[in-house]
Formats: sequence, C-alpha cells, structure tokens
Amino acid sequence: MLVFILSAMISASILYSFYTGDTGGVSAAALTGCGSAVSLCIDLAGAMALWGGLMAVAEKCGITRAVNRLLQKPLGMLFKGLPDPAAKKSISLNITANLLGLGNAATPLGIAAMKELCKQPESALKRRHIATFILLNTASIQLIPMTVSAMRLEHGAPDPWDCTLPTILTSACTLIFGLILVRMIFAVRKGDAR
Repeated sequence: MLVFILSAMISASILYSFYTGDTGGVSAAALTGCGSAVSLCIDLAGAMALWGGLMAVAEKCGITRAVNRLLQKPLGMLFKGLPDPAAKKSISLNITANLLGLGNAATPLGIAAMKELCKQPESALKRRHIATFILLNTASIQLIPMTVSAMRLEHGAPDPWDCTLPTILTSACTLIFGLILVRMIFAVRKGDAR
C-alpha cells in the first residue's frame, strides 16, 4: 500500500512540475533529499552502533537478564494464561530493547515474539495477548530516546536529551490508556460471547 501512495505522490510531483514548467525544482529537490537521507542514515548508524554495542555489553554482563527478571511479574499480569516461556522471553527482550531506546534492535525481537504468540491455540485470550503486545511494542516506553535525541543533535538542538521526560510521560500515558482500551474491548467481546 505504501508503495502505491509513494508512487502516486512522486508521479503527481513530476506531472505538476511539467504543468508549471519547473522541472529543475523537482530535480534539485530529489537530489537534495537523497543527500540528506544518506547523511541522516550515517549519523543514525553511529548512534545505533554505540547503543547496540552497549546493549551487547549489557547482555554479556547480565543486565538484560536482570531487566528481564524485573519485567516477569508485570508481564505475567498483562499476559495471564500465556503458557509458552519462549513467547514470554521474546516479549520481555523486546520490551527491554524498547526501554533502552533501541528500536532497531527491538524489531527482530518483536517479530520473534509475535511468531511465538501466533503459535498459541486460537482463542479470545490469544487475540488479547496479541493486541496487548502490539500496544506495548507501539507505545514503547523509552528510558533513553536515542533515535529522537540523535536526530535532534543532527539538527542543532542545544540540548538533544531534553526530550527524555516528555517522551517517557507521553509513552506512559499512551500505554495506560491503551491497556484500558484493550481490557475494555476484550471484556465487551467476552460479554457478547455469552
């Protein structure tokens, strides 16, 4: 779907440039945009390498296992009835990576967690677990908003880390509201099934 939207936008831009006679503007914008994208990728790659390396060190030192143990009780309450320890571990690792602001590292862990959740027998509980996991992954409370801070630094923010507290508060509010909605939706569906 995104391919079609982007193709339509590019086609509309090119057609409009021919209509207005400003094809040079489209060419200049395309080349400038490509250069900016490459620069941003290089800047983010450095920050990702730093935090990815720190995550690997944290894993070797047992910090991720400690965070995993801390998350077991809250995750146990959110995912009641989930018997699969592999799914619980994948969910916990995904949330740990998100907490540390490692969205790129969290993606493969999230895919692994979703695969494990999808292996569960079909039930309303399975659907609730999937909805809860998607919510946790999307809200992704970040104690270290690394990507946003790296982009703010790239664009000249005097204090790129001053977005940390607003990021945590916004993510926490989103998560709480989302969890309430998931519980309400599945409570209504459970009531309808009676």
